[in-house]
Amino acid sequence: MESRPSTAVGKANHRAKGVRNGVCRIGKVCGMQKAEPIIQAIYRMGEKRIPLTRVYRSLYSEDLFLQAYAKLYRNSGAMTPGPDDDTVDGMSRQRVQAIIEALRCERYRFRPSRRIRIPKGKGGTRRLGIPNFTDKLVQEVLRSILEAYYEPRFCNSSHGFRPGKGCHSTLASIKQRFWGTAWFIEGDIRGCFDNIDHDVLMNILARDIHDGRLLNLIHQSLKAGVLDDWRYHHTYSGTPQGGVLSPLLANIYLHELDQFIEDKLIPLYTRGKIRADNSEYLNLQYRIRWARKCGNHQKARLLEKQKWQTPSKDTHDPGYRRLRYIRYADDFLLGFVGPKTETEAIKGTIRDFLQDSLNLELSPDKTLITHARTQQALFLGYAISIYQADEKHTIVHRIDGIRYKRRSTNGKVRLGVPKGLVCRLAKPYQQNSRIIGDVSLLPYSDVHIIDAFQRRFRGIAEYYKYAIDRGCLGQLQYIMEVALTKTLAEKHKISVKRVYKKYRGTRVIGGHAYKTIQVRVPTSQGESTFFWGAVPLKTIKPGTEPIEDERSFDSRFCYSDLLQRLVANRCELCDKNISCEVHHVRKLADLKHRWRGRKEKPFWVKRMIALRRKTLIVCRECHMAIHAGRPIPTKCTFHSGEPDELKGSSPVRRGG
Repeated sequence: MESRPSTAVGKANHRAKGVRNGVCRIGKVCGMQKAEPIIQAIYRMGEKRIPLTRVYRSLYSEDLFLQAYAKLYRNSGAMTPGPDDDTVDGMSRQRVQAIIEALRCERYRFRPSRRIRIPKGKGGTRRLGIPNFTDKLVQEVLRSILEAYYEPRFCNSSHGFRPGKGCHSTLASIKQRFWGTAWFIEGDIRGCFDNIDHDVLMNILARDIHDGRLLNLIHQSLKAGVLDDWRYHHTYSGTPQGGVLSPLLANIYLHELDQFIEDKLIPLYTRGKIRADNSEYLNLQYRIRWARKCGNHQKARLLEKQKWQTPSKDTHDPGYRRLRYIRYADDFLLGFVGPKTETEAIKGTIRDFLQDSLNLELSPDKTLITHARTQQALFLGYAISIYQADEKHTIVHRIDGIRYKRRSTNGKVRLGVPKGLVCRLAKPYQQNSRIIGDVSLLPYSDVHIIDAFQRRFRGIAEYYKYAIDRGCLGQLQYIMEVALTKTLAEKHKISVKRVYKKYRGTRVIGGHAYKTIQVRVPTSQGESTFFWGAVPLKTIKPGTEPIEDERSFDSRFCYSDLLQRLVANRCELCDKNISCEVHHVRKLADLKHRWRGRKEKPFWVKRMIALRRKTLIVCRECHMAIHAGRPIPTKCTFHSGEPDELKGSSPVRRGG
């Protein structure tokens, strides 16, 4: 049964918007069966630091499950089976209603996840748990509820698995905040996801969630177990890597670390308003004035140049300390302005807190103390250091308002490409010091080969867009271009020279013309061009490019084309007005490849290709006929000619 709110909680709820008589109005909102007002109500509770009560009934909203399905079905893993054959295929409103009924009666049980192992980039394997799709769906609904409540409570230093806070937002924050750092602490928690203590996590959740049924459901998902080589293993700790809910639970867990560092450590190691003046800088100023007074302007100019290379403030001021902190998932970085002895003390304090409060350990091999000016800290694949910058900063005098220029402490943050990265990324395209083609792409079309190479390089170049030495990726670009031409030459049994002659093109981006390797493909909407190259390698300054992932809670709750089709309950094959379900394929390209060259394709294949969708709304009878390979049992009204919605119009946009 749900726990009753205490008197203190009731008084707090009285003062909150959306709360009446000491009880959250989420229950009333749930009766409306819409996702947006439910999430908005929970978000307001999180903003006001009001404990959640009676939130379990929000799981009765069908709209929440439909929105969760609309988010999950696009993932390639939606068609990957977990411990059973339960996948996204066959999704229907009846299936959602059955889940809700099981939750209402408190008889829903999570199945154990199927464990697989994937190779790591630096050797070894990483264990991932794959739940069935029904469990993914319930976890996604739980995730949306918990995210709405905890998102306004998280610290600004927390990044990763949060809306609008990814790798690039982390790097931009480091670039802006870690200015003048003397020492870096590279923090890595050993097996964080696998070692999260369930009891500690549930106690953290219970402080803010006063609903026993919801807590029991979350606890059940943690204790579901795993199937490793089809042998069942209990889960005594950790959140399964690969689970939908795991990243958010890890952020809630590590929020305790964020609060400890920001509320305890940072105030402790922050003192002094400004640095003391550098005596060497002041001495140079005096000598410059004296040289000018004596008429020795040549000496004054030499001293002026020396002055601009000297910090105006004392970088070793004992009365000045600053500590900065940033975290991405289970990796964190601290920048400290002070001596190394205090840096080691900070590291020890964090280690003790993790052990005593969260039952976690720092990895001794990966948790390093790095000198910011002479060494590089490796964080999120970037090489981070502090470098000498010779630009001048305009200063306004506090009293007179006079504007003048002077050097600061000279400690700008440098974001760079790690040493050896280009060689490591180019290794698959080299053999015995020679560039080779990618033989795995030979069975595919020219469009697929060119697009595959372009996506690989563009992803790398886009990730390192903040690197000050981003231009070094031009070497990788050259190697990949040669590998691309050799792949096409091997496919068509021609020379590389003929490949350039056949596929050479030009593309203008930002007023600059780039030579490309391209191929044109005719489509129903005109001609499409797929090309290689034309990726500018100019460094992008953080904050100058538009923000891409600034998702708000207001913008997520619109019915997609798929949900509209599903709710309409109209079979897109036999045109029956009946309860329908969704037929899924992993990729539309795979469907085209499978039936390529066949004289006669099944009607459902023709229809999916014509609609350019990897989903099809069908009745149960038609769906069974598709999987059994039988003809559509009922005469379809669309069989004569092309589909009605496609007559006289362009194909529907892919993805729905």
